[in-house]
Amino acid sequence: MTATKIINHRRRLCSVLLVGTILGGTGVSAHAQQAAQSPAPAQTTGAPAATPAPAAAVPAPVAPAAQPIRSIAVSGNQRLEPETVISYMKLRVGETYTRERLDEALRDLYGTELFADVQILGSDTGNLVIQVRENPVINRIILEGNKRIKDDKIGPEIKLAPRQIFTRTKARADVARIIELYRRQGRFAAEVEPKIVQLEQNRVDVVFEINEGPKSKVRQINILGNEKFSDGELRGHMATKRTSMFSFLGSGAVYDPDRLAYDQQQLRLFYLTEGYADFRVVSAVAELTPDRQDFIITYVVEEGERYKFGDVKVESEIRDLKGEDLTRLLPMKNGQWYNAKQVEDTVTSLNESAGLFGYAFADVNPRIQRDAETKTMAVTFQVAETPRVYVERVDINGNTVTQDKVIRREFRLAEGDPFNSVRVKRSRDRIQSLGYFQDDLEVTQTQGSTPDRVILGVDVQEKATGELQVSAGFSSLERFLVNLSIRQRNFRGKGQELRAAVNYSSYSKSVELGFTEPYLFDRNIAVGADVFRRDYSSFNYIGNERNNTYKQVSTGFQLRSGIPLTEYMQLAGRYGLSVDDVTLDRDLYFTDPDGPNGPQEPFCDPLRVGRYLCQAVGQRTTSSIGYSFAFDNTNNRLRPTRGQRVVLNQDFAGLGGSVKYLRTKLNASKYWQPFGSFVFSVSGEGGYIHSFEKADEVGEDPVRLIDRFFLGEPQIRGFDIRGVGPRVIRQYFDANGPIEDNNNQIDDALGGRAYYLARAELEVPLSSGLREMGLRPSFFVDAGALFGLKRPITTTLTNCVDDPAVAGTVEASQVIGSKTCPTGAVIGANSFEEIYAGNTAKPRVSVGFGVNWNSPFGPFRIDIAKALIKADGDDTKLITFNVGTAF
Repeated sequence: MTATKIINHRRRLCSVLLVGTILGGTGVSAHAQQAAQSPAPAQTTGAPAATPAPAAAVPAPVAPAAQPIRSIAVSGNQRLEPETVISYMKLRVGETYTRERLDEALRDLYGTELFADVQILGSDTGNLVIQVRENPVINRIILEGNKRIKDDKIGPEIKLAPRQIFTRTKARADVARIIELYRRQGRFAAEVEPKIVQLEQNRVDVVFEINEGPKSKVRQINILGNEKFSDGELRGHMATKRTSMFSFLGSGAVYDPDRLAYDQQQLRLFYLTEGYADFRVVSAVAELTPDRQDFIITYVVEEGERYKFGDVKVESEIRDLKGEDLTRLLPMKNGQWYNAKQVEDTVTSLNESAGLFGYAFADVNPRIQRDAETKTMAVTFQVAETPRVYVERVDINGNTVTQDKVIRREFRLAEGDPFNSVRVKRSRDRIQSLGYFQDDLEVTQTQGSTPDRVILGVDVQEKATGELQVSAGFSSLERFLVNLSIRQRNFRGKGQELRAAVNYSSYSKSVELGFTEPYLFDRNIAVGADVFRRDYSSFNYIGNERNNTYKQVSTGFQLRSGIPLTEYMQLAGRYGLSVDDVTLDRDLYFTDPDGPNGPQEPFCDPLRVGRYLCQAVGQRTTSSIGYSFAFDNTNNRLRPTRGQRVVLNQDFAGLGGSVKYLRTKLNASKYWQPFGSFVFSVSGEGGYIHSFEKADEVGEDPVRLIDRFFLGEPQIRGFDIRGVGPRVIRQYFDANGPIEDNNNQIDDALGGRAYYLARAELEVPLSSGLREMGLRPSFFVDAGALFGLKRPITTTLTNCVDDPAVAGTVEASQVIGSKTCPTGAVIGANSFEEIYAGNTAKPRVSVGFGVNWNSPFGPFRIDIAKALIKADGDDTKLITFNVGTAF
């Protein structure tokens, strides 16, 4: 190496050290990157390393003045133009730069999140080179390991997206959001690891590997500081529950921070209702176990002293509300334990009382005076003076299908009417009963243009009003059956009802169409019409051969109209005309060719089909007129939780036609909430039909078979369709006795002239999670009977077979029941005895439970019932179900 080269090399080294000293305060990244670019001093192999001089021996360099920028170049860029990269900085050619400006340029470039690495070179010469390494572009986002939460739930939480620039900051934020999503479901052990798969052209696939882990349960709930109430009693008022073998039935055992805050409120509410006015929750701590599987929750509480009510009174400044009168109606009395919830309920009650007189915005303020010495709480309810209020207008929002007038006509208040809180509540119940909107509908009250004006508003959320219902079943009489019905309860958004139904089974087929206009010409007059065609075929078995017995074809129509008498009473009238034709299979007729007057016309053979069915044969026309009187003050006609309903129906047939009778039915039901969200209901119904005709034959009931009542229509759970009531059972015999084979036993339900049916049902509330699934279980007891039919004439047929080979194995004279064969003969095939059973008013009783489920494919109901009390001949059934869908 020549001397000139050595000198030049040393000059460059000195320049580098000098610039490094001047820019010593610049960003660490720039300083380190520049040092990495400086050439290392040459070392001779084997020479000892030079020992650096002590810092004190080197004089401190003085930073030179700011230098001008001679040029700015960009290197390493792939997608971005150099001018674009330069535009992100504030450095420009011709301007001077300092270490602070270089630091600012680095921050600006990193702040764009476009670059994974940035270096600024050439700071010693003024010829700056911005060397960058661009962040990759995302090709796709992949989720792996997620089973409990699907991609469509996690996707919206991820902010990274294909064709966007990948940054580690965004990836970490997405990981945090995914973990938070799992924590909301109680999975605190969930882990998410982002991984990058490098692709060509600086592209990457982002993979989130998810380990969901189990749900973090609540292992233990500890309560410290409680002396008056046990831990178990306090835990009973909490939404959070400890893990148990029944935890799978609800979500209470899953840890939820929001539920923890709610439980603190519930604890305070419970103590306040018991008189502990000073109660407070000192702390509530949830500790995650080391294995991250469970939580241990600890509450520290202070109960304080227990208080009683002192003097309780009402002071009213409203002329129509006398404080003395209201004081006598207060539920709390002096000396009773203080109850904060009772105070709140009283404020609400006083507001409603003021609303009855038209004071919508009554200001009721409970003034509480605490006496620490006597441990009493004196309460004075102050009702401030306020003007009487009138309805300024009614605002309806949210309805896109339902017309405004359909909702407005259910309001019990109109513009200009005096405000009345009872009528507002009734309006809400009537709109809710339409079944067109959400279950938690409320009518709001806001201040109008003046203090004495109120604006009523309702924000509705429409739901499906079309119903497609499919039910299927299997019974011993009908075999497989399918019922299909379609109904639109809000046709064209006008509140009209249009329905159609098709029923098909092994023995019946029917088609029905109906239409109802609830407000004819926008007046409160309902009209409707129905047309129908019903084809019913009955059958029995002789041996293993199925034989059709009779066929009933009914064709007709009905016209309906109804008007309201009062707010809770309605009267409806109807007229119906139908033609019923009952025929038998031709094989069931008998013809005597050797009659005394020559060959006879075919007539019904009671040996083949039964005398009671022969009496039903013929064509008859029914022209009937009827009415319905109803009282209904339930809060919801579709799913009532309080109130009662009574309906009386009477139909008179004989306005022309060939049938004359009076049919009467009475239905009554009552609903209330005995405690909490439990809904208890009792209902009863009964009916009787009286004929104005006389029977044509001995043993014939004057009420036609097709006009009688049948249980199963309505259904008594635990029994089959038409499985209760009078019936004729044809029991077949042979030489060995009764043939125990249902296929060889005819069971014909005859119906009855009178029936009753009573039900008691308790609907049980579930946890919030199961309620969100639409599950509503209930327990029930059903009792009923069908009776009042005139005893028919039954038939017995004994076929005696004279067969010596068989006769030798039996007694000389064979007797089975009422059937006797002479010596040398035995009872042969097709011998039978008809047994009349079930005509009793003694109740049949069944118990069971059922579940209503608003499933994703529609409403579903299943009932499991056990018949406890039944009569001879009754047909029982354990399980029934019904399924449908909404549109």
